[in-house]
Amino acid sequence: MASADLTSEREYVATLYARLDELRDEAKDQLEAVRRTNQGGTHQNRSERDAFARIYEDRVSQLTEIDERLAFGRLDLVPVGDDPTVHRYIGRIGLRDENLQPILLDWRVPQARAFYQATAATPLGARARRHITSKGREVVRIDDEIFDASLLEGDTSSLQGEAALLATLTAQRTGRMGDIVATIQAEQDRIIRSDLRGVLVVQGGPGTGKTAVALHRAAYLLYSHRDRLATSGVLIVGPSRSFLQYIEAVLPSLGETGVVLSSVGQLYPGLDTANEDTQDVSVLKGSVEMAALLARAVKSRQVVPRQPQTLEVNGEYLTVEPQLIQNAMHRAWESRKPHNEARAIFNKAAINALAKQLAAQLRDHGNTIEDSDQNWLKEDIRTAEDVKVALNTAWIPLTPQKLLQDLYARPQWLATLTPDWSAERRALLRRDREADFTVSDVPLLDEAAELLGAVSGGGDAEKRERKQQRKRDIENAEQSIRNMGVEGLVDAESLADGFEAAVERGSTADLAAADRSWAYGHIVVDEAQELSPMQWRLLMRRNPQKSFTIVGDVAQASAAASASSWADALQPVVGDNWRLEELTVNYRTPAQIAESAESMAIAHGLTITRSRSVRASEWPVAVVEATDLLSAVEEAVATDRGIDALGTIAVIASASMVDDLSERLAARFGDDVGRGAAGLNRAVAVLTPQESKGLEFDAAIVAEPQLIIDEIARGAAALYVAMTRPTQRLHLVTTTALPVGILD
Repeated sequence: MASADLTSEREYVATLYARLDELRDEAKDQLEAVRRTNQGGTHQNRSERDAFARIYEDRVSQLTEIDERLAFGRLDLVPVGDDPTVHRYIGRIGLRDENLQPILLDWRVPQARAFYQATAATPLGARARRHITSKGREVVRIDDEIFDASLLEGDTSSLQGEAALLATLTAQRTGRMGDIVATIQAEQDRIIRSDLRGVLVVQGGPGTGKTAVALHRAAYLLYSHRDRLATSGVLIVGPSRSFLQYIEAVLPSLGETGVVLSSVGQLYPGLDTANEDTQDVSVLKGSVEMAALLARAVKSRQVVPRQPQTLEVNGEYLTVEPQLIQNAMHRAWESRKPHNEARAIFNKAAINALAKQLAAQLRDHGNTIEDSDQNWLKEDIRTAEDVKVALNTAWIPLTPQKLLQDLYARPQWLATLTPDWSAERRALLRRDREADFTVSDVPLLDEAAELLGAVSGGGDAEKRERKQQRKRDIENAEQSIRNMGVEGLVDAESLADGFEAAVERGSTADLAAADRSWAYGHIVVDEAQELSPMQWRLLMRRNPQKSFTIVGDVAQASAAASASSWADALQPVVGDNWRLEELTVNYRTPAQIAESAESMAIAHGLTITRSRSVRASEWPVAVVEATDLLSAVEEAVATDRGIDALGTIAVIASASMVDDLSERLAARFGDDVGRGAAGLNRAVAVLTPQESKGLEFDAAIVAEPQLIIDEIARGAAALYVAMTRPTQRLHLVTTTALPVGILD
């Protein structure tokens, strides 16, 4: 690279950082000024102050998070018309100078598209593309790709357009996923910028960048559809806590913090579980048949008595016929509201009918009862203990937790609900009432909550009040913006959102995560091939508009309840209304590892998406045949650390072995070893195949591959996942024969 060019880029990037520091200092000063504002005044005044503070806090946080590798590219353009711009710099966020002229383009704007998609055949108005590599704030390398032959003068040996990509691919892993914003490839960029509407499925084999594409797509959509998504939020669903820990820094590094990250065990507010059921139980709980069972269970708690009841009301004894209860129930059923909400209608109808009966009975006893006396008669009935018991027995209020606990703990009740089931099948659901809920229970709790609804109590009036308050907030926001002279910098609706968030004591993401009925603007689902039909039903309720980015690989589906194709998974919830994109280039896995894993998968009947690895590593797949597995794995770890003392290693084994392996390796390597998600902060992580999904390491040591196949549902898929985690080296340690296909 030319020394003059490198010096020039260093000077320009230094001006960008100077401008970034100015903007950060300005935002901090504005934040401090708002915080110093008198806290007195009306509740509205305090809400306005808190809303502005939140805006400036978010701005400071954004400008702090994107400090590393602020600018990473430059486009040399063909001059068009009166536009004198020759160079266009691309970075993590957009920056303007003091005169509001653009000096750095956000990678998501349409003008930056050529940086990712231009080729010599289709230059998209670009003459050249420059990759800028930085360490900290200093530019250390530039690499050029030339599209216009007239720019080629003299020695061209330094033009290495793929250098930035290859440097990223071969860099050591840290236990945290890094963004790929500087090296997004054309096929990835096209998917990232795809339309927000509808269900987009991104299918790709291991190492094709599915997760990176999904996260960068979330950042792109948040930028391009800010008005819609800022208030409704984006939900990102991953397969495990370790996966969420692995990806959590990516979006903040791209300037986006307003997203909800959730594992499938965290999708029901108030519950955070990683407990798994056995395979047979998971399959049953994950089947859509459970939705019908829960509906029957709820309906069965609405019971018309078989015999007349005698109820005491303030000294009077009423004989209540079953038909009165039946009629009240019909009124509730006609509302088509959930159980708990319809119960209020049932109670009202029953109390009205009982009040009329009581009035007639009192008249028969010689009392004078006027129409105006109906209210106190209803109050007497409502507070009568016998009436409370009778109405609760007929239509009992329920929580999702109690409904599910009763279903599991009362085998006789379950039998009445499932007359066509075998006793063995019912036994799969049997458990004590005090047992902890599992990951498979999460969608069942959500389904039950949908059927039950909240306990009724002034909901309509509350909704009307919230709507009026929203209108007042927007009007107040418009006035505040005029008073503070910040027209054009903040819009009234965003500021009003801040009023509400300040009152609610939480951001949009906080509110969404705590609200089961929250409707997200977009949902990203990673490792989506693992989801059961019931989990899909839950997610569809979270996004009624059905705006999804779904990424995964059906060949890696290892969960017992998962579907065997995207059509099977999505047909019940969206029909044919989804579109498929495929990633075919393997950026992570060296060719020799990918070939061995794909050969094994095909030999076991998996339908895989063939991919092309962009590189090979210098290490062949290592096979260690041993008599003592623990000792052999320990030595494999030592051997790999001898190759790369600073690299990350995943030791992947079936669940029956991970505890023994963790204990053995910790005895040898101490605090450098971690189990599960905790291992992502250590040099050596001991994981099950499920926990390793979506992660990557410098090296992977797969212990007893055949045992993974034997012990795990869809074990070949689980082994396929395990074998494709490393970016450099793969060790297979076995005391038996290797699974068929690995050495083919």
